[in-house]
Amino acid sequence: MDTVKIAVIGGGLMGLSTAVCISESIPQCSVTVISEAFSPNTTSDVAAGVLIPHKFQGTPIHQQINWFKETFDYLFSIYNSAEASDAGIILLSGWQIFQTPPAEKYPFWSDVVLGFRLMSDSELKKFPHYVFGQAFATLKCECPPYLLWLEKRLKRNGGQERAGKVQDVWELYGQYDIVVNCAGLGSRELFGDKGIYPVQGQVLKVHAPWLTHFVRDGSGSTYIYPGISSVTLGGTRVQNEWSLKPDSSVSKEIFRRCTALVPSLEGVQETREKVGLRPTRPAVRLEREVLLRGGQRLHVVHNYGHGGGGFSVHRGTAKEATRLVEETVTLLSNTMTKSKL
Repeated sequence: MDTVKIAVIGGGLMGLSTAVCISESIPQCSVTVISEAFSPNTTSDVAAGVLIPHKFQGTPIHQQINWFKETFDYLFSIYNSAEASDAGIILLSGWQIFQTPPAEKYPFWSDVVLGFRLMSDSELKKFPHYVFGQAFATLKCECPPYLLWLEKRLKRNGGQERAGKVQDVWELYGQYDIVVNCAGLGSRELFGDKGIYPVQGQVLKVHAPWLTHFVRDGSGSTYIYPGISSVTLGGTRVQNEWSLKPDSSVSKEIFRRCTALVPSLEGVQETREKVGLRPTRPAVRLEREVLLRGGQRLHVVHNYGHGGGGFSVHRGTAKEATRLVEETVTLLSNTMTKSKL
């Protein structure tokens, strides 16, 4: 068949990474990303962008390992290239510490990150209220540089961006052959998914260039992630809270918890508050769907619902979504061939 027109809804991490993967893998397609907002005004821009996965309860663990490994390997290849600075990919080492030893001392992702080991007693002395820890190096995507790098890559591959809100997915019928849904929380209204909900996260971005190692409480509630231009201090996880307005009392509590772990943070001068909404559901939705209306068929591929774990698996799920798009292209091609016979 002729050029396949593909619309990707969503200009954040999932939308852009999926659009890039499609544009690299399916040469006979044209890709347009449609979004209300692009970087630096997306939820992805608030995220720390550190690759430390959490478990998606409704997704088989072997699949999650594959997604993480594909993402880690992809970003590590960028880190080992001349693109690293432009893409904002850095290698970050540090500690994950626990007040109570976890059930799994070696998490499912321990073989993917670099140099994973258990912390020694002498290392743990740095954190007197903690009894167990893990040391390793992982990757971090700086935002917005990484999102801007994805945008450049998409355009270099012939893709386009279109600013605007899709009120009804059927608006795209006739304009595009396939719709890829990376709308995150927008899927609640656009596709009637009442199972997706926001988990609000508030963080602080501070200037503390002397910090070069991350520290993460094993509960995930407190973390310090150094980056290129700032250090991210977090955080919060408030379910079903839609507000994007920072709470100064929450900021003070985040700062208190982080300085308890790393006392040198008391010396920071510049602090910015950021709030984002994690698009959360029981499992990532990665599947094909055919919508029907009055004899018309609209082919959709879904890739959304990553919660706070999107950066850790984004390339892996983008590759899976691309495979589903390829299946749909083949289906459309076969349908057109039969109609001509």
